[in-house]
Amino acid sequence: MEERFETFTVLIAKISRSIRKIKNQEMADYGFKSPHVSCLYYLYREGELTATELCERCEEDKATISRSLNYLEENGYLVCDCKNTKRYKSNLILTEKGKEAGKKIADKISNVLDEVSVGLSDEERTEFYRGLKIITDNLTNISSKYDK
Repeated sequence: MEERFETFTVLIAKISRSIRKIKNQEMADYGFKSPHVSCLYYLYREGELTATELCERCEEDKATISRSLNYLEENGYLVCDCKNTKRYKSNLILTEKGKEAGKKIADKISNVLDEVSVGLSDEERTEFYRGLKIITDNLTNISSKYDK
């Protein structure tokens, strides 16, 4: 039982660190950090989103997303359509510069996902993601008991 726990937690931690390292290294030339990459990716992929929606998609806290959005806006990657609503509930829109960066990020992500999948059949990958989703949902349910 202990070995199963150690294997699970170590592998999950390694995956998380590797993803963050790849994001940071691949985007260092642009001055992007991991949360910037996630924001640009989701805005590019889904179009206009609010900061609240980005928090959900990126699985980041409000402060991290707020800092990331400030950086991206100050550097010309996005604009906030906050004329009639509070900033946090306003649509965020990529500029042309942001769209270009978003496309580069989406292409890099696609390439990394192709590399990650080497050695797995489509069926094996589908089954892996199905199992990972079940584990994630179960852990979320268990951890939500501690939110009270």
